[in-house]
Amino acid sequence: MALGDTKLPLEGVEGQAPDVGEQDYTQRAQWLRAAVLGANDGLVSTASLMMGVGAVKDEPKAMIISGFAGLVAGACSMAIGEFVSVYAQLDIEVAQMRRELQTKGDGASTDRLPSPVQAAAASALAFSLGAVVPLLAAGFISNYKVRLGVVAAAATVALVVFGSVGAVLGRASVGRSCLRVVVGGWAAMAMTFGLMRLFSVSAL
Repeated sequence: MALGDTKLPLEGVEGQAPDVGEQDYTQRAQWLRAAVLGANDGLVSTASLMMGVGAVKDEPKAMIISGFAGLVAGACSMAIGEFVSVYAQLDIEVAQMRRELQTKGDGASTDRLPSPVQAAAASALAFSLGAVVPLLAAGFISNYKVRLGVVAAAATVALVVFGSVGAVLGRASVGRSCLRVVVGGWAAMAMTFGLMRLFSVSAL
């Protein structure tokens, strides 16, 4: 139900209806922030996967294939999860509209109902955009050590960008947001690389 259609029978509340323009801005900001978070997930998970494989195999083909597999699997997982989640939200809002139609005789506008397909596509696209960063970084480098360093550097730059955009959309401190995102991404890549290196040494 649209917030602008809500009627509150309380004294002194008339004339205080929410600003539609502010609502639209808030909704767009939430969508953009969710897209940034999806891209961050794609970046961190794919870069960590590639670093983990790189800890065991020094062949560039192995890292590229693992990264691409992570991109496809992650994008599909994000799309399915978002579709199921938004569809559940849609069912709840439609049921609420039907109850209001029965009790009040008029239904709310359906213009603001969420679209599960649109949400799933946006989630998959955002994840893929983030995941493609380490793939492009490692795709043209044959030297093993240089390739690992370039993947880590490219991921770090992208994390700073995503952290900054997320902070601006969330109206938070850019510095603290970037620090959290970069430290978290580095921790994920370091843990994956370290554990896989340990596993490789132990297996030998």
